[in-house]
Amino acid sequence: MAGQKLVLVLTILVAVCSLAAALDAKPKGPPTPKLPSKYQTIHPGKSGKRNQVAACDDPKDKKKPCTASCPKNCPDECIVYCEACMTFCLCDFYPGMSCGDPRFTGADGNNFYFHGKKDQDFCIVSDANLHINAHFIGKRNPAMSRDFTWIQALGIRFADHSLYMGAQKTIKWDDDVDRLELTFDGMPVTIPDERDGQWQSTAVPALTVTRTSMTNGVRVELKGVLDILAKVVPITDKDSQIHNYGVTGDDSLAHFDIGFKFYDLTDDVHGVLGQTYRTNYVNMLSVTANMPIMGGAPNYVSSNIFATDCKVAGFGRKAGISMITTTAS
Repeated sequence: MAGQKLVLVLTILVAVCSLAAALDAKPKGPPTPKLPSKYQTIHPGKSGKRNQVAACDDPKDKKKPCTASCPKNCPDECIVYCEACMTFCLCDFYPGMSCGDPRFTGADGNNFYFHGKKDQDFCIVSDANLHINAHFIGKRNPAMSRDFTWIQALGIRFADHSLYMGAQKTIKWDDDVDRLELTFDGMPVTIPDERDGQWQSTAVPALTVTRTSMTNGVRVELKGVLDILAKVVPITDKDSQIHNYGVTGDDSLAHFDIGFKFYDLTDDVHGVLGQTYRTNYVNMLSVTANMPIMGGAPNYVSSNIFATDCKVAGFGRKAGISMITTTAS
């Protein structure tokens, strides 16, 4: 019996490592929504059953469907490894992810927290041709010495362009109401109200924004530069009770869960997340801690959502990205 358990554990470890290797073989960052055939994404909350849903129902293998439940950290969406009917949170799998009270997954695969400070902007990626700031919202628990914080908006700079992505303040959350706000060079971005509806920039044809769901989910692609999956989510009453966030009825603290993929970063890239993409990056955090925390917040403070004045900023060191902003192949 012990031998069988060991084999099962080894099988699962090999499968997880295989998936991680498959993701790592692609450009830097989280994968596109498609997963290898042995894996499936499930959404228990969407079916009305919080605990369990049927998954991995493949008539070709003549096996019974797997009855799976998501981990408590991600009750509404997770990945199922069908061979063993095991589930994992998306945020625990993909490099380039930022979820919740900002928990990042670095390019080295290690998770870490960066708390920042509410109502401030921080540079999370700064490179010669690309700069991304994140605006943090937050809630102060009087019993703690810091804010609970979440990423409410992104300000993305490339060439002489700026893209804003924001989660609108929402008192009462409704999944069927779109709370996304997007502007490009100061002008509103309007996406068709349908799944896979797409907006394409006329000034920069390489830039597209595509809905991944009818509301609150988008994919932003800048060909050859970045690929972002973003979803607006609230802090639920259950989240607040579990983590003692102290959320009140006047604000659901709508924020982003975000996945980044990068295609052309230099080895001088910096920022909260960006530095983990350097080939010489050495993780000095305590990876065995329950909550590894990246400090040094003053190094990453930006004066506004589009500012490139954080201490580690490198944006504009040289030209190069402009060549992709005139035509899409």
